[in-house]
Amino acid sequence: MAAEVGFKQDLPPKGGYAPISFKRIPAKQVLNAPIIYGGVIASIVIGNFFYKRNMRRLDAEKIEIKSSDLALTPLMLAERDREFLKQCRRNRDAEAKLMENVEGWKVGTWYGHEVYKTLNGKWIDPSADEFYAHCSNHEKKKYNSHVHGLKLD
Repeated sequence: MAAEVGFKQDLPPKGGYAPISFKRIPAKQVLNAPIIYGGVIASIVIGNFFYKRNMRRLDAEKIEIKSSDLALTPLMLAERDREFLKQCRRNRDAEAKLMENVEGWKVGTWYGHEVYKTLNGKWIDPSADEFYAHCSNHEKKKYNSHVHGLKLD
């Protein structure tokens, strides 16, 4: 053991270590107040532009839908009235067929007595029960659930 290695302590380098930098290094500022306010104002202006453009388009669509509704309302009311009168005719025909073997039966009367009292020949709409007398209960329920959505004169 000719060369016995002795214990060697780890020491700082000659002249010492370099000073430790503990000062705050601020990050590079990308956004500052004028850029942030400019972005907010620009987004408001662009959003307002798109909002107004779309509102004009929606208003034009509403006007078109309303004008088509106004144009079709008389036709739809006429079709509704036509179907109403056709059902009244079917009811009358069904009553005539049902009561053809009953002696003295006149359609639209109760053994010769007028059921409906009319005022100077004006039409009086029958009630829902009379109108759907020869229909199924399903049809009557359908009428009761949909009648509120109809446009009335």
